[in-house]
Amino acid sequence: MTNTPGPTGQGVNELILECGSLMPDRPEQITPSHAHRPNVRCHLLLPCAGFGARSGTVQPKQYQPLAGKPMVLHTLAAFESVARLHTRLLVVAPGDVTMGTPPVGVTVQACGGASRAHSVFNGLDALRRMGADDLDWVLVHDAARCLVTPDQVNALMDACWEDPVGGLLALPLPDTLKSSADGRVAATIDRSDKWLAQTPQMFRLGALHAAMALHLDRDFAGVTDESSAMEMAGHRPLLVRGSAQNFKVTYPEDFSLAESVLRSRT
Repeated sequence: MTNTPGPTGQGVNELILECGSLMPDRPEQITPSHAHRPNVRCHLLLPCAGFGARSGTVQPKQYQPLAGKPMVLHTLAAFESVARLHTRLLVVAPGDVTMGTPPVGVTVQACGGASRAHSVFNGLDALRRMGADDLDWVLVHDAARCLVTPDQVNALMDACWEDPVGGLLALPLPDTLKSSADGRVAATIDRSDKWLAQTPQMFRLGALHAAMALHLDRDFAGVTDESSAMEMAGHRPLLVRGSAQNFKVTYPEDFSLAESVLRSRT
């Protein structure tokens, strides 16, 4: 395994060992050094550099108007009242000036990458440059999950704050699950232990950066979310029950549903 130097010259392997063993026998038992120091902070990282090809919009879907304003502004608004957030970072594509003047308390960095994972990785680097500590918590959230609520965010933070690994909002799979072959059902799969991953996902900055850095030279192949990177580094993230309303706006029909929910809350 290549020990790639990080921004401070510290190798990936050393950083993972500092923030949690790379492949411990029982990774959930590993507690990062000084994990419970009183000045630990938490930062929001919102990747906002994609387009959303499945959405059917003519502009990046995160800027599509919903209930009178761009979707991403609804997403950011959900975090305004989360008191424990020290930084709110929005990662946009280079040259993207769509946001104009960001909301108060939101920092915009035009360091988005070719994929969501690359945008998250670059955002972690940006947080470091802004003074975030490797033992600080980072909440990574999808810009297209505009229906998350402050209560759900706080529930995740409460569950993970003293956890040695961190975790994510998720929902037990409610429907029967099928596998397919040639367009026909190949099998019905037991759903009893299956969960739908949501965001935010909450991990320590250094541990997450190191876990993702292991896949940088392969363009983050296989890294579908932050939890998957942590899992491949040997950790077992905590599952915190989310809500069916915290869905990711993906397809054209999702916009009207999201707008209906937003208007029902006003």
